Amino acid sequence: MSNVETDPIETRCRARVESAEPPEAPAVEIVTSREVPLGGTRAMRVRRTLPQRARSLIGAWCFADRYGPEDVRDVGGMVVPPHPHTGLQTVSWLFSGEIEHRDSSGVRALVEPGELNLMTGGHGICHSEVSTQATSVLHGVQLWVALPEAHRNADRDFQHHVPGVAHHDGADIRVFLGSLAGMSSPVRTFTPLVGAEVTLAPESAVELDVDAAFEHGVLVDQGPVTVSGTSIAPAQLGYVGIGATCLRLANPSAEPARVVLLGGAPFDEDIVMWWNFVARSHDEIVRFQHEWQQESERFGQVDGYVGDPARLPAPPLPKVRLRPRRRAGR
Repeated sequence: MSNVETDPIETRCRARVESAEPPEAPAVEIVTSREVPLGGTRAMRVRRTLPQRARSLIGAWCFADRYGPEDVRDVGGMVVPPHPHTGLQTVSWLFSGEIEHRDSSGVRALVEPGELNLMTGGHGICHSEVSTQATSVLHGVQLWVALPEAHRNADRDFQHHVPGVAHHDGADIRVFLGSLAGMSSPVRTFTPLVGAEVTLAPESAVELDVDAAFEHGVLVDQGPVTVSGTSIAPAQLGYVGIGATCLRLANPSAEPARVVLLGGAPFDEDIVMWWNFVARSHDEIVRFQHEWQQESERFGQVDGYVGDPARLPAPPLPKVRLRPRRRAGR
Protein backbone atom coordinates (compact mmCIF):
# COMPACT_ATOMS: atom_id res chain seq x y z
CA MET A 1 0.00 0.00 0.00
CA SER A 2 1.14 3.52 -0.71
CA ASN A 3 1.34 6.35 1.75
CA VAL A 4 -0.77 8.77 -0.31
CA GLU A 5 -0.47 11.77 2.00
CA THR A 6 0.36 14.91 0.01
CA ASP A 7 2.61 16.18 2.80
CA PRO A 8 4.10 13.04 4.37
CA ILE A 9 6.00 13.30 7.60
CA GLU A 10 9.70 12.60 7.29
CA THR A 11 10.63 10.26 10.13
CA ARG A 12 14.06 9.43 11.50
CA CYS A 13 13.83 6.16 13.41
CA ARG A 14 16.75 5.83 15.78
CA ALA A 15 18.11 2.43 16.81
CA ARG A 16 17.39 1.80 20.46
CA VAL A 17 19.90 0.63 23.05
CA GLU A 18 18.25 -1.80 25.45
CA SER A 19 19.25 -2.36 29.02
CA ALA A 20 21.35 -5.46 29.60
CA GLU A 21 18.77 -6.57 32.16
CA PRO A 22 15.23 -5.95 30.83
CA PRO A 23 12.34 -5.81 33.32
CA GLU A 24 10.69 -9.12 34.19
CA ALA A 25 7.20 -7.84 33.41
CA PRO A 26 7.29 -5.00 30.87
CA ALA A 27 4.42 -2.55 31.10
CA VAL A 28 1.85 -2.33 28.29
CA GLU A 29 2.03 0.98 26.44
CA ILE A 30 -1.08 2.09 24.53
CA VAL A 31 -0.27 3.43 21.06
CA THR A 32 -3.10 5.35 19.41
CA SER A 33 -3.73 5.83 15.68
CA ARG A 34 -4.60 8.67 13.31
CA GLU A 35 -6.94 8.75 10.34
CA VAL A 36 -5.39 9.07 6.86
CA PRO A 37 -7.29 9.31 3.54
CA LEU A 38 -6.33 6.67 1.02
CA GLY A 39 -6.66 8.71 -2.17
CA GLY A 40 -9.28 11.25 -3.27
CA THR A 41 -12.39 12.72 -1.71
CA ARG A 42 -14.47 9.53 -2.02
CA ALA A 43 -11.66 7.16 -1.10
CA MET A 44 -11.71 5.00 2.00
CA ARG A 45 -9.82 6.08 5.09
CA VAL A 46 -7.33 4.11 7.14
CA ARG A 47 -6.14 4.21 10.75
CA ARG A 48 -2.33 4.55 10.92
CA THR A 49 -0.63 3.27 14.07
CA LEU A 50 3.01 3.19 12.92
CA PRO A 51 5.09 5.26 12.52
CA GLN A 52 4.48 8.09 14.94
CA ARG A 53 6.51 10.26 17.27
CA ALA A 54 5.98 8.09 20.33
CA ARG A 55 6.68 4.75 18.64
CA SER A 56 8.39 4.35 15.26
CA LEU A 57 9.29 0.66 15.17
CA ILE A 58 8.35 -2.67 16.72
CA GLY A 59 11.21 -4.92 15.77
CA ALA A 60 11.60 -4.20 12.06
CA TRP A 61 7.86 -3.45 11.68
CA CYS A 62 7.87 0.21 10.64
CA PHE A 63 4.37 0.88 9.24
CA ALA A 64 0.91 -0.34 10.21
CA ASP A 65 -2.41 0.68 8.65
CA ARG A 66 -5.79 -0.79 9.59
CA TYR A 67 -8.73 -0.19 7.29
CA GLY A 68 -12.42 -1.08 7.24
CA PRO A 69 -14.74 -2.76 7.54
CA GLU A 70 -16.05 -0.45 4.83
CA ASP A 71 -18.73 -0.96 2.20
CA VAL A 72 -16.76 0.01 -0.91
CA ARG A 73 -19.95 0.21 -2.95
CA ASP A 74 -20.58 3.55 -1.24
CA VAL A 75 -17.02 4.95 -1.45
CA GLY A 76 -14.12 4.81 -3.86
CA GLY A 77 -12.69 1.64 -2.36
CA MET A 78 -8.97 1.00 -2.69
CA VAL A 79 -7.51 2.38 -5.92
CA VAL A 80 -3.79 2.97 -5.50
CA PRO A 81 -1.95 3.58 -8.81
CA PRO A 82 1.61 2.28 -9.36
CA HIS A 83 3.89 3.72 -6.69
CA PRO A 84 7.47 2.98 -5.57
CA HIS A 85 9.12 1.36 -2.59
CA THR A 86 12.72 0.97 -1.42
CA GLY A 87 14.35 -0.75 1.54
CA LEU A 88 11.32 -2.68 2.79
CA GLN A 89 8.93 -5.60 2.55
CA THR A 90 5.16 -5.03 2.33
CA VAL A 91 2.80 -7.41 4.13
CA SER A 92 -0.82 -7.54 2.96
CA TRP A 93 -3.39 -9.27 5.18
CA LEU A 94 -7.16 -9.17 4.66
CA PHE A 95 -10.13 -10.04 6.87
CA SER A 96 -12.68 -9.51 4.06
CA GLY A 97 -12.73 -8.38 0.45
CA GLU A 98 -10.28 -8.87 -2.39
CA ILE A 99 -7.45 -6.74 -3.81
CA GLU A 100 -5.65 -7.11 -7.13
CA HIS A 101 -1.89 -6.65 -6.81
CA ARG A 102 0.39 -5.94 -9.79
CA ASP A 103 4.10 -5.18 -9.52
CA SER A 104 7.15 -4.42 -11.64
CA SER A 105 8.58 -7.91 -11.19
CA GLY A 106 5.71 -9.10 -13.38
CA VAL A 107 3.53 -10.51 -10.60
CA ARG A 108 -0.25 -10.26 -10.76
CA ALA A 109 -1.94 -11.74 -7.69
CA LEU A 110 -5.11 -11.50 -5.65
CA VAL A 111 -4.93 -10.62 -1.98
CA GLU A 112 -7.66 -12.64 -0.24
CA PRO A 113 -8.70 -13.12 3.40
CA GLY A 114 -6.42 -15.32 5.48
CA GLU A 115 -3.68 -15.38 2.82
CA LEU A 116 -0.33 -13.63 3.11
CA ASN A 117 1.12 -11.64 0.23
CA LEU A 118 4.64 -10.39 0.95
CA MET A 119 6.49 -8.20 -1.54
CA THR A 120 10.18 -7.34 -1.26
CA GLY A 121 11.21 -3.98 -2.65
CA GLY A 122 14.81 -3.57 -1.57
CA HIS A 123 16.72 -1.83 -4.36
CA GLY A 124 13.44 -0.65 -5.84
CA ILE A 125 10.01 -1.86 -6.96
CA CYS A 126 6.64 -0.38 -7.85
CA HIS A 127 3.16 -1.86 -7.59
CA SER A 128 -0.55 -1.06 -7.77
CA GLU A 129 -3.41 -2.16 -5.49
CA VAL A 130 -7.06 -2.08 -6.51
CA SER A 131 -10.05 -3.63 -4.73
CA THR A 132 -11.94 -5.89 -7.14
CA GLN A 133 -15.51 -5.59 -8.39
CA ALA A 134 -16.34 -8.74 -6.40
CA THR A 135 -15.59 -6.84 -3.18
CA SER A 136 -18.44 -5.36 -1.17
CA VAL A 137 -16.79 -4.96 2.24
CA LEU A 138 -13.04 -4.29 2.44
CA HIS A 139 -11.28 -4.87 5.74
CA GLY A 140 -7.66 -5.60 6.57
CA VAL A 141 -4.20 -4.38 7.51
CA GLN A 142 -1.20 -3.25 5.51
CA LEU A 143 2.21 -3.55 7.15
CA TRP A 144 5.80 -2.70 6.22
CA VAL A 145 9.03 -4.30 7.43
CA ALA A 146 12.30 -2.35 7.23
CA LEU A 147 15.19 -4.25 5.64
CA PRO A 148 18.54 -4.31 7.49
CA GLU A 149 21.65 -2.81 5.91
CA ALA A 150 22.95 -6.15 4.62
CA HIS A 151 19.74 -6.75 2.64
CA ARG A 152 18.25 -3.35 1.96
CA ASN A 153 19.15 -3.59 -1.74
CA ALA A 154 17.61 -7.05 -2.09
CA ASP A 155 16.12 -8.03 -5.44
CA ARG A 156 12.41 -7.72 -6.16
CA ASP A 157 10.48 -10.70 -4.85
CA PHE A 158 6.94 -11.83 -4.07
CA GLN A 159 5.84 -14.62 -1.73
CA HIS A 160 2.37 -16.04 -1.09
CA HIS A 161 1.42 -18.25 1.85
CA VAL A 162 -1.83 -19.64 3.23
CA PRO A 163 -1.28 -20.43 6.93
CA GLY A 164 -3.20 -23.09 8.76
CA VAL A 165 -5.25 -22.42 11.88
CA ALA A 166 -4.03 -23.40 15.36
CA HIS A 167 -6.74 -23.78 18.02
CA HIS A 168 -5.23 -22.71 21.33
CA ASP A 169 -7.46 -22.37 24.41
CA GLY A 170 -10.14 -19.87 23.34
CA ALA A 171 -8.29 -18.60 20.28
CA ASP A 172 -7.86 -19.37 16.58
CA ILE A 173 -4.36 -18.38 15.45
CA ARG A 174 -3.01 -17.90 11.92
CA VAL A 175 0.76 -17.39 11.87
CA PHE A 176 1.78 -15.63 8.67
CA LEU A 177 5.38 -14.80 9.65
CA GLY A 178 7.74 -16.40 12.15
CA SER A 179 6.63 -18.85 14.83
CA LEU A 180 3.92 -18.84 17.50
CA ALA A 181 1.74 -21.39 19.32
CA GLY A 182 3.59 -24.33 17.75
CA MET A 183 3.12 -23.08 14.19
CA SER A 184 5.73 -21.61 11.84
CA SER A 185 5.58 -19.77 8.53
CA PRO A 186 7.98 -20.74 5.71
CA VAL A 187 8.02 -17.18 4.35
CA ARG A 188 11.47 -15.58 4.34
CA THR A 189 12.19 -12.43 6.31
CA PHE A 190 15.53 -10.68 6.82
CA THR A 191 15.26 -10.06 10.58
CA PRO A 192 13.67 -12.20 13.34
CA LEU A 193 9.91 -11.48 13.25
CA VAL A 194 6.51 -12.81 14.18
CA GLY A 195 3.17 -11.87 12.64
CA ALA A 196 -0.15 -13.56 13.41
CA GLU A 197 -3.91 -13.05 13.40
CA VAL A 198 -5.51 -14.08 16.71
CA THR A 199 -9.30 -14.41 16.97
CA LEU A 200 -10.66 -14.73 20.50
CA ALA A 201 -13.98 -16.37 21.31
CA PRO A 202 -16.44 -14.35 23.45
CA GLU A 203 -15.43 -14.07 27.11
CA SER A 204 -12.25 -16.07 26.58
CA ALA A 205 -8.53 -15.68 27.22
CA VAL A 206 -5.34 -17.17 25.83
CA GLU A 207 -1.78 -17.18 27.11
CA LEU A 208 0.86 -17.17 24.38
CA ASP A 209 4.49 -18.02 25.00
CA VAL A 210 6.62 -15.43 23.21
CA ASP A 211 10.32 -14.77 22.64
CA ALA A 212 11.69 -12.63 25.47
CA ALA A 213 14.22 -11.11 23.05
CA PHE A 214 11.35 -9.63 20.99
CA GLU A 215 9.32 -6.50 21.51
CA HIS A 216 5.65 -6.97 20.62
CA GLY A 217 2.65 -5.00 19.45
CA VAL A 218 -0.97 -6.16 19.66
CA LEU A 219 -3.03 -4.23 17.09
CA VAL A 220 -6.72 -4.55 17.98
CA ASP A 221 -9.11 -4.92 15.06
CA GLN A 222 -12.27 -6.02 16.91
CA GLY A 223 -12.45 -5.56 20.63
CA PRO A 224 -11.76 -4.28 23.16
CA VAL A 225 -9.06 -6.77 24.15
CA THR A 226 -6.95 -6.75 27.28
CA VAL A 227 -3.23 -7.32 26.85
CA SER A 228 -1.67 -8.59 30.08
CA GLY A 229 -4.43 -6.78 31.99
CA THR A 230 -4.43 -3.50 30.03
CA SER A 231 -7.54 -2.73 27.95
CA ILE A 232 -6.85 -1.84 24.29
CA ALA A 233 -9.60 -0.38 22.09
CA PRO A 234 -10.10 -1.10 18.36
CA ALA A 235 -7.51 0.65 16.14
CA GLN A 236 -5.17 0.99 19.13
CA LEU A 237 -2.01 -1.04 19.68
CA GLY A 238 -0.69 -2.44 22.93
CA TYR A 239 3.13 -2.32 22.97
CA VAL A 240 5.19 -4.63 25.19
CA GLY A 241 8.96 -4.25 25.34
CA ILE A 242 11.56 -7.00 25.49
CA GLY A 243 11.60 -9.29 28.48
CA ALA A 244 8.08 -10.71 28.30
CA THR A 245 7.91 -14.50 28.01
CA CYS A 246 4.10 -14.67 27.86
CA LEU A 247 1.33 -12.45 26.56
CA ARG A 248 -2.15 -12.89 28.00
CA LEU A 249 -4.90 -11.79 25.62
CA ALA A 250 -8.46 -11.66 26.92
CA ASN A 251 -11.80 -10.84 25.32
CA PRO A 252 -14.22 -9.55 27.98
CA SER A 253 -17.12 -9.04 25.56
CA ALA A 254 -19.95 -11.27 24.33
CA GLU A 255 -18.74 -10.95 20.72
CA PRO A 256 -15.64 -12.41 19.02
CA ALA A 257 -12.52 -10.22 19.15
CA ARG A 258 -9.57 -10.10 16.78
CA VAL A 259 -6.02 -8.78 16.95
CA VAL A 260 -2.91 -8.80 14.80
CA LEU A 261 0.15 -9.70 16.85
CA LEU A 262 3.45 -8.24 15.63
CA GLY A 263 6.87 -8.80 17.13
CA GLY A 264 10.56 -8.83 16.44
CA ALA A 265 14.05 -8.33 17.74
CA PRO A 266 14.71 -4.60 18.30
CA PHE A 267 15.95 -3.08 15.03
CA ASP A 268 19.49 -1.82 15.70
CA GLU A 269 19.82 0.58 12.75
CA ASP A 270 18.73 4.16 12.19
CA ILE A 271 16.38 4.56 9.23
CA VAL A 272 14.71 7.47 7.48
CA MET A 273 11.15 7.05 6.21
CA TRP A 274 9.46 9.47 3.85
CA TRP A 275 6.46 8.78 1.63
CA ASN A 276 7.01 5.19 0.36
CA PHE A 277 10.76 5.04 0.86
CA VAL A 278 12.86 3.54 3.64
CA ALA A 279 16.40 4.92 3.46
CA ARG A 280 19.37 5.76 5.65
CA SER A 281 19.72 9.49 4.97
CA HIS A 282 17.94 12.58 3.72
CA ASP A 283 20.14 12.57 0.61
CA GLU A 284 18.99 9.04 -0.29
CA ILE A 285 15.37 10.15 0.01
CA VAL A 286 16.10 13.02 -2.39
CA ARG A 287 17.67 10.61 -4.87
CA PHE A 288 14.82 8.09 -4.70
CA GLN A 289 12.22 10.80 -5.20
CA HIS A 290 14.09 12.15 -8.23
CA GLU A 291 14.53 8.69 -9.76
CA TRP A 292 10.83 7.91 -9.37
CA GLN A 293 9.86 11.19 -11.01
CA GLN A 294 12.28 10.45 -13.86
CA GLU A 295 10.78 6.94 -14.30
CA SER A 296 14.10 5.29 -13.49
CA GLU A 297 14.70 1.61 -14.13
CA ARG A 298 15.34 1.31 -10.38
CA PHE A 299 11.57 0.88 -9.98
CA GLY A 300 10.54 -0.64 -13.32
CA GLN A 301 6.92 -0.42 -14.44
CA VAL A 302 3.61 -2.11 -13.74
CA ASP A 303 2.02 -3.78 -16.76
CA GLY A 304 -1.75 -4.01 -17.07
CA TYR A 305 -2.77 -1.22 -14.70
CA VAL A 306 -5.52 0.98 -16.16
CA GLY A 307 -6.30 4.21 -14.38
CA ASP A 308 -5.75 7.94 -14.09
CA PRO A 309 -3.14 8.83 -13.05
CA ALA A 310 -1.13 6.02 -14.63
CA ARG A 311 1.42 6.30 -11.81
CA LEU A 312 1.34 8.09 -8.47
CA PRO A 313 3.47 11.27 -8.51
CA ALA A 314 5.79 11.81 -5.58
CA PRO A 315 4.92 14.65 -3.21
CA PRO A 316 7.26 17.67 -3.05
CA LEU A 317 10.32 17.08 -0.92
CA PRO A 318 10.49 18.70 2.50
CA LYS A 319 12.12 22.14 2.48
CA VAL A 320 14.39 21.35 5.39
CA ARG A 321 16.72 18.46 6.10
CA LEU A 322 15.44 15.89 8.54
CA ARG A 323 16.00 16.31 12.23
CA PRO A 324 16.57 13.15 14.27
CA ARG A 325 13.46 11.88 16.04
CA ARG A 326 14.50 9.64 18.88
CA ARG A 327 12.70 6.37 19.56
CA ALA A 328 11.19 5.72 22.97
CA GLY A 329 13.86 4.53 25.37
CA ARG A 330 16.67 6.60 23.78
